[in-house]
Amino acid sequence: MVSEMAGYMCYLFLASLLTPQWVGAKSAAQMCVEVTTNLTYNCENLGLEEIPESLPATTKFLEFGFNFLPDLQNSAFSRLRDLVYLDLTRCEINWVHEDAFENNDDLSTLVLTGNPLIFVADTAFQGPRALKCLTLTQTGMTSVTFIPMQNLENLEILRLGSNHLSSIQLPSTFSARNLKVLDFELNAIHHITKKDIASLKQATNLSLNLKGNNIQDIEDGAFHSTTFQSLNFGGIFDVSTVLKGLQNSTTQTLWLGSFQDVDDLDISPVMLEGLCNMSVKALNMQFHHFSNSASTFQCFMGLHQLDLTHTHWKSLPSDIEGMNQLKKLVLNQNEFDNLCQINAASFPSLTHLYVKGNMHKLDLGTGCLGKLKNLQHLDLSHSKVVSHTCCNAQLRSLSHLQHLNLSNNEPQTLQGEAFGECPQLKVLDFAFTHLHTDASPSPFQNLHLLQVLNLSNCLVETSNPQLLVGLQGLQYLDLGGNPFQSGILTKDNLLHPVDSLQVLILSSCGLTALERQAFGGLGRLRYLDLQHNSLTSLGLAALSDLKETHLNLAANSIRIIPPNLLPVFSQQSIINLSHNPLDCTCSNIHFLTWYRENLHKISDPEETTCGDPPALRGVKLSSVTLSCALSAAGIFFLVLFVLMGISMFTFLIRHCIIRKYENI
Repeated sequence: MVSEMAGYMCYLFLASLLTPQWVGAKSAAQMCVEVTTNLTYNCENLGLEEIPESLPATTKFLEFGFNFLPDLQNSAFSRLRDLVYLDLTRCEINWVHEDAFENNDDLSTLVLTGNPLIFVADTAFQGPRALKCLTLTQTGMTSVTFIPMQNLENLEILRLGSNHLSSIQLPSTFSARNLKVLDFELNAIHHITKKDIASLKQATNLSLNLKGNNIQDIEDGAFHSTTFQSLNFGGIFDVSTVLKGLQNSTTQTLWLGSFQDVDDLDISPVMLEGLCNMSVKALNMQFHHFSNSASTFQCFMGLHQLDLTHTHWKSLPSDIEGMNQLKKLVLNQNEFDNLCQINAASFPSLTHLYVKGNMHKLDLGTGCLGKLKNLQHLDLSHSKVVSHTCCNAQLRSLSHLQHLNLSNNEPQTLQGEAFGECPQLKVLDFAFTHLHTDASPSPFQNLHLLQVLNLSNCLVETSNPQLLVGLQGLQYLDLGGNPFQSGILTKDNLLHPVDSLQVLILSSCGLTALERQAFGGLGRLRYLDLQHNSLTSLGLAALSDLKETHLNLAANSIRIIPPNLLPVFSQQSIINLSHNPLDCTCSNIHFLTWYRENLHKISDPEETTCGDPPALRGVKLSSVTLSCALSAAGIFFLVLFVLMGISMFTFLIRHCIIRKYENI
């Protein structure tokens, strides 16, 4: 009986010791999200009808969209005198009263998108003398004169898109000398007159956006002797109308592209003749149809950049002449079967070539780009690129190439010194292109200047320790999505030749453990991404070799962090442990204490939550407080347990002595 009672008392004692005392989770009852302490707040979509008193007077950046402020009185933002940025998107504002922002001297950006404005007082914008960006998109205005512009002399950006404006003429009270961006996208502008453009003459290097307007007529001489940074007439039905109106003008960039779902006229050489009488450096003609004739390019001779994205080319004319100044050519989403069909010799000065997203399988041919002696940037991604062995024959004579993108293509085979023709490469991207490589030597062995290598999801031979030999200048390496043998990153892995690495990505590699010394030679590493693996705390021995590293361990299987790992965590700059099933019981008390003391090191604390016990599942670690010392009940049962033990011991001794003397 005594032993049974003692066992029951022992059970109660142990239960009292092992039950954590959860003090509770801190409530996050603040309505507005504090993005930067005392400076930046997000109060969007909270149904607010006034500015919360809880916002400090030091607030500089305020997102207040999708609330309800039908009348803007001069007292609305009077307390927030330090405001620099204010977004009032879709707050159902109808009236903006006198001096609505008179106390906001430093306000430089004001967004009023989507507000059905009925009245804006003449002095509405009188206060913020520093106002540089004003957005009045989708406000229902029918005339620019609706805006009181006499106090906007410092304005640099004015966005008036998606309204019902029929003219771009600015009021005489507005000085456009500082204006850099004027956006009239998707309005009802059909005619442009000399007076319209005269109101912009004070501006220098202006970017004028008229995309989505059905321009039917431009008055002769309207753009005579004008200079723009960019002109956007996207979606125009007849480009010849625009080009005729732009005679004797100068612009750095001219956007005449169409849209995929718009029916417009096929582009003939005659329609492009207006380009010969104006100065343009960069031209965008995307989504048009062209006649396959070299004369199509006769007025392109002065171009430095040409964008022919999705223009249905199957082969560029072989007799194009005079394109010696072209530096950048974009041929994305066309229908080439062979890279030689772009006739690269017609563009001998190219430094940047993009053939991305080709509609057909693209054969790289042999030496198709050999005439491009100055080519530095080549993008062939998402183009179903096929080749038997990559890449020397295909990239012949491209000795100045620095950036090569072959990602998202058909499987490629890399043999020997695969990039012997391109020793100057600095960036090489093979993401999502399955690679077959010989065991040795390394296909990258001559790329001593390579800084960025993306081999994510390439199914490369990660067990080959020679794969990365020769890349002594490599700073960024992405091996994400490549499985490692047995799920273990061993100490003799393929990373040792790249000791200059600063960024290493090993996400989604099926890793379960990291052997000690796995990162032994990577003393310069500053970011290590190990997210979406199956690591536990027992498999993190290699992290002891890292210091001042941003360590991403998100979405693994880490439950308990042993005390001996905490000094390793402390010597890192940032730790991300989000989306791990972390234990929030007293078994993990050392880590939980460390976590609260090192919140400045924690990345994504909102998603760093408890996995156990079930009562705390999903609760943020920063909101959990445990008391793992003995409670009053625990002390009581401990004393009782000791007394019961003494009683049992005394009883047994007495019992033994009695039996001994009974047998004499």
